[in-house]
Amino acid sequence: MNAADLLRDVIRVPPLAADTLLAAVRAVAQGPLQQQVQGIDQEGHYPRAVLQQLAQLGAMSAHLDAPAGPGSYGLAIQAMAEVSRVCGATGFMMWCQAVCGLYMQQSGNPALMHEALLRHVSGAGLGGTALSNPMKSYAQIESLLLKATPVAGGYLVNGTLPWVSNLGADHYFGAIAAVMEGDAPAGREVMFLLRCDAPGVTLRECPSFSAMEGTGTYGVRLKNHFIGTGEIMADPAKPTIARIRAAFVMLQCGMAVGITQGAIDSMWAVEPQLGHVNQFLEDRPDTLQAELDELTRRVMLLADTPFDTSTEFFIDVLDARAHGAELCLRAAQSALMHQGARGYLMSSEVQRRVRESHFVAIVTPAIKHLRKEIARLSAGELPA
Repeated sequence: MNAADLLRDVIRVPPLAADTLLAAVRAVAQGPLQQQVQGIDQEGHYPRAVLQQLAQLGAMSAHLDAPAGPGSYGLAIQAMAEVSRVCGATGFMMWCQAVCGLYMQQSGNPALMHEALLRHVSGAGLGGTALSNPMKSYAQIESLLLKATPVAGGYLVNGTLPWVSNLGADHYFGAIAAVMEGDAPAGREVMFLLRCDAPGVTLRECPSFSAMEGTGTYGVRLKNHFIGTGEIMADPAKPTIARIRAAFVMLQCGMAVGITQGAIDSMWAVEPQLGHVNQFLEDRPDTLQAELDELTRRVMLLADTPFDTSTEFFIDVLDARAHGAELCLRAAQSALMHQGARGYLMSSEVQRRVRESHFVAIVTPAIKHLRKEIARLSAGELPA
């Protein structure tokens, strides 16, 4: 039975058409989510009900293969953009949920592709990703923080991750650990699903962030945590990472597109009152909109072949992701300039988007990480 067949119990009727799905996502974003944005940003409110609503619409599983046909990464990115246009933090959590589903479906492990995947797709289960450290490790930026020691039936995992998002006591996430032979690395990694309520797993509160307070972000400590065959996503991990890396990065473009569009919306909102003086600013809304539209078109083309493993394709994906982060920074900054003092209030959506744009620029892969990888791959070095 393939992954598409395993989703049949959830998707009992044909999925919503793209336009219908996006309209439904937009209604959730501009309705229930809009009412909670301040609480998410300022009070650390975790919008569980909204995430579950979005899951039930199919907004966070549109990229997964289903009985009605193959998934659409373009549709998943558009849905994420609609939400990020209102709340970047919730858009980020959509990405966490989406890539966790990607890991589960691509694992080939029946234990993760039956009830577990069905619960995930429906929103009954919520999950995240801890691949920031492994992605940096593969790019030779830092060392792997989790170590897995082989034991009968699986591995014992130890280590600490400083922050993992979209977590809670009943959540789970995909992670990677270096397999050890005694005190030395064995030369491979194991990828697995880690449940937050499992023995040997401890969640710790993180320091306050300038944005993303409501994203369920915790530090995670593992002490002799056992993972068995039911949790294994890939062993060794690198072949799976090579297959999904472009999709992983590409999905993040939904955050950049949405936050940028929200910033442009804020510029147009004050045009009737301030256009006579804002016309002297650089990065005017019509110019930014044209650039965003072109970037979106480019991302949609890339989304047609998310599992292209060629180096040239991956460079294109990295470049589009970097462009999205840089455009997001420019648009948010320009929105602040267009709005003036009103955009400097902590309660302003413009002020929030400035901070959200910073997150898009530093979340793995950060702009510096992206540029490093583009330079390395362009020079002909083999991908990690």
